[in-house]
Amino acid sequence: MRWSRPRPRPGPPRLLLAVLTLAVVALGEHVRDLEVSEGAPVGTRVGLIGDGEGGGTPPYLIVPVPGSPVDSDLAIDQSTGEIRTRVRLDRETRASYSLVAIPTSGENVRVVVRVRDENDNAPTFPTPVMNIEFPENTPRDVKRTLQPARDPDLGAFSTQRYSIVSGNVNNAFKLSSHEERDGVLYLDLQIHGILDRETTAFYSLLIEAVDGGSPPLRGTMTVNITILDVNDNQPLFNQSRYFATIPENATVGTGVLQVFATDADAGDNGQVEYSINRRQSDRAAMFKIDPATGQISVNRPLDFETKQVHELVVVAKDHGLQPLETTAFVSISVTDVNDNQPTINLIFLSDDATPKISEAAQPGEFVARISVHDPDSKSEYSPGEHVNVTLEGGDGCFGLANRDNIIYLVIVSLPLDREARPNYTLSVVATDGGSPPLHASRTFHLRVTDVNDNPPEFTQSQYTASVMEVAEPGTSVARVRATDRDEGVNAEVTYSLVDTPESHSGWFQVDAGTGVVSLRAHVDCETDPQPRLVVVASDRGQPPLSATATVLVTVHDVNDNEPIFDQSFYNVTVAENEAPGCSILKVSLEALAAPAALPWGAPGWRFAVSAHKKRPLAPGRPGPGRAPSSARRPAEDMKLLSLRLLVILMRSKAVKAATC
Repeated sequence: MRWSRPRPRPGPPRLLLAVLTLAVVALGEHVRDLEVSEGAPVGTRVGLIGDGEGGGTPPYLIVPVPGSPVDSDLAIDQSTGEIRTRVRLDRETRASYSLVAIPTSGENVRVVVRVRDENDNAPTFPTPVMNIEFPENTPRDVKRTLQPARDPDLGAFSTQRYSIVSGNVNNAFKLSSHEERDGVLYLDLQIHGILDRETTAFYSLLIEAVDGGSPPLRGTMTVNITILDVNDNQPLFNQSRYFATIPENATVGTGVLQVFATDADAGDNGQVEYSINRRQSDRAAMFKIDPATGQISVNRPLDFETKQVHELVVVAKDHGLQPLETTAFVSISVTDVNDNQPTINLIFLSDDATPKISEAAQPGEFVARISVHDPDSKSEYSPGEHVNVTLEGGDGCFGLANRDNIIYLVIVSLPLDREARPNYTLSVVATDGGSPPLHASRTFHLRVTDVNDNPPEFTQSQYTASVMEVAEPGTSVARVRATDRDEGVNAEVTYSLVDTPESHSGWFQVDAGTGVVSLRAHVDCETDPQPRLVVVASDRGQPPLSATATVLVTVHDVNDNEPIFDQSFYNVTVAENEAPGCSILKVSLEALAAPAALPWGAPGWRFAVSAHKKRPLAPGRPGPGRAPSSARRPAEDMKLLSLRLLVILMRSKAVKAATC
């Protein structure tokens, strides 16, 4: 017997529910606990209400506990008490179901169906990307709490550990975690190494959360860490001491020299401001300095007779909250006027004594030798005494060095590249120590010579061409072209073919100068319908550099193979009373002689019989390689008859023939 639920009617169901509830309370009940895995297929058997002690006797009247969606999620057979799933259950949505089963006899049964947890949820971070900042002076072991991953599964299926998957340069960070009463595994990011913005200013950590399932499920979050600058670097001058010469008649505002300092910090911490320490030097303020550029200029009229050398202490200070500073010394010599400008003797150190330098020259190699002489003196001057020698131009690629305080050398300062810049204009300026100072300059154009550092480059990596099978030797097939960024012999390109089995290099040749590929011999489509050539372009440098390109040549077939009989001579015996049209012989052609486009017996084949020794014979009936008799002949008229068979292949307006 199956109890059915009464149809709802306006009004009475409330009274019925109240009666049933009172009945449940009044009669007492037996508790039945059942369990089913979440995600179990629809229709999975959960259990029987009546199993075990005190289950009562079916059929049952099912009374759901308010708030428990038994009817929608579970299927209950009231006649047997069997409970099955009606939908796929989800523990994270509902962990249990409760109902009361009222049997026909016995105690009521309170059934609790618990949904058993499965590892069906991966740990999930609240946000896929998190941005944080650390000052670069943050001590080790300082922690920063990160948003933890949440896993709605229970126990071992929840989040178990965290790890840094990538981005942890020099192991600057590590993770620590702890579990709170709410069961969440909270996450902290901890400083593990020493942070230095000037070394690494940004980290992007990929953090992974793993649960305890088998296999485990994972979730990730990217933590972008910006290292904030602190003022931990003082400015640095590019020189600890500077020297300059200025004539005593220099006007106020005349530039003397420029000092330069850099600070590795960022923002205000890296902004440098210049000043002259008036406590330690230049108390009379004879010179001034531009705070932003470091340009030192004359501030008051100079007097050689009063003071010949001024020593300045220049300060470079940053704009940090606690500014850092450094000092450099500037020695300015005031010179008397003179009336002879220096003379510059310039000797180029190339093999032909011309102004040139190889692009392969390394920093420090010599370009030219400079000696400076002042007619006002009887000797050459060393730097820092009477003559100041400077080099202008070259964009920092060249500089000056001195040897024994007598000879100046123009040297290479940075790597050169002729292909980027083949020429430089340099000026050597010599200023003497007279008053007023006189100067001389020598400008020269320096040519950067080429080395073979660029291989040829083909305009295409692969070329295609076609040629007829009957083309004569010398026929042009294709043209390849390669260029070389070098110059002179290093850019002269020659072409050659690589001899490989698939290239049939005996068929082709390439003009070494023009790159024209032509036929050296007749090609054969039947041997290879598409030869693959490898062309090498080589320059004439030492050592030479090369590049390769492929030329695919398609050979178009023509009718250039005549038919061949499988025998050159046939013997046949025929009775003298054989009827006309009777087949007396069947011949065949070798397969090699048959073109693929014309199968045996196709209209392109024609067989004919011609008389031997000019004895006429009537033609037989046409057929595929059969020689028919044409008429009866008495044996006494002809005992031995010699025939010549002729096969003709007609194809593409060309005719090939074979006889036997």
